Amino acid sequence: MRRPAATLAAVVALGVGLTGCAKSDPVAGGTEAQTHPVVHAMGTTEVPVHPQRVVVLDSDKIDSALSLGIVPVGTAIASESDGLPTYLGDKVASIKLVGLTTEPDLEAITALKPDLIMGSKFRQEKFYDELSAIAPTVFTDKVGITWKANFLLDGQALGKEQEAKDLMAGYEKRAKEVGTKIGDPAAKKISIVRFRATEIRVYGPDSFSGIVLGDVGLGRTERQLLANKEDKRFDSVSPERISEVDGDVIFVCAFGEKAVVRQTEVTGGNLWRNLSAVKAGKAYTVSDETWMTGIGVTAAGKILDDLEKYLLPA
Repeated sequence: MRRPAATLAAVVALGVGLTGCAKSDPVAGGTEAQTHPVVHAMGTTEVPVHPQRVVVLDSDKIDSALSLGIVPVGTAIASESDGLPTYLGDKVASIKLVGLTTEPDLEAITALKPDLIMGSKFRQEKFYDELSAIAPTVFTDKVGITWKANFLLDGQALGKEQEAKDLMAGYEKRAKEVGTKIGDPAAKKISIVRFRATEIRVYGPDSFSGIVLGDVGLGRTERQLLANKEDKRFDSVSPERISEVDGDVIFVCAFGEKAVVRQTEVTGGNLWRNLSAVKAGKAYTVSDETWMTGIGVTAAGKILDDLEKYLLPA
């Protein structure tokens, strides 16, 4: 949560002290901390060459850090009912919560004494100055559609630029290999459906999972190409028009408990049961954490796991 102005003044004052020491504070062994400039969505920031106490403010940043072998000391989460992503394993157990992605807790962040904060302009632009007063802060711009560029920038900020390039190259190589194993991936028309508490979404070619499918070479249904839409990430479908989500294969996920209830209601109805993919036994429930909110190279690898599991010839 945001704190009152008087409290924030103290936070900022402490943060200035921390930030001001970034270039010259002694570190273990008596040497001086080294920094390097990182150009990002909000400008250019001097960050530690090897940050030790990283706070991340979105799920893609958790994926980035852990994929590169760095366990953040703190993270924001999407909602108070959310936990930390389970697909990343036990590594998340020690990470402290520092508010919501839309409302980071500045006091909690300051208490962790970070030497680097990573977030996004899309989510936290209005907090940038306050965060920068606590520690060097690097923001990517958009979310999802630019996930590959975001990961490489995260890698640069974390002092793991080459490792990030290597991981991305490895992911892209594997995606092509999965497409080759499938045989003729473009011939398969894939539908991605996500249930939310108040809407049903279909996901297009510019969504995170849509980009992964594109890297494999998989075809998409005509409806989910979103050809007439400026925003090709996702679109909404009403329960009465659920026939629009049909395809050769449907991948289904749900965001939150209320969405799971909604999913159960809709998929239990006759309109859903009459979809050709459902009749053929080719509608598969997958993890929302990996297909939707992970938005990183490890999550993308998990999507490839699902594609191998469900699409490879028997």
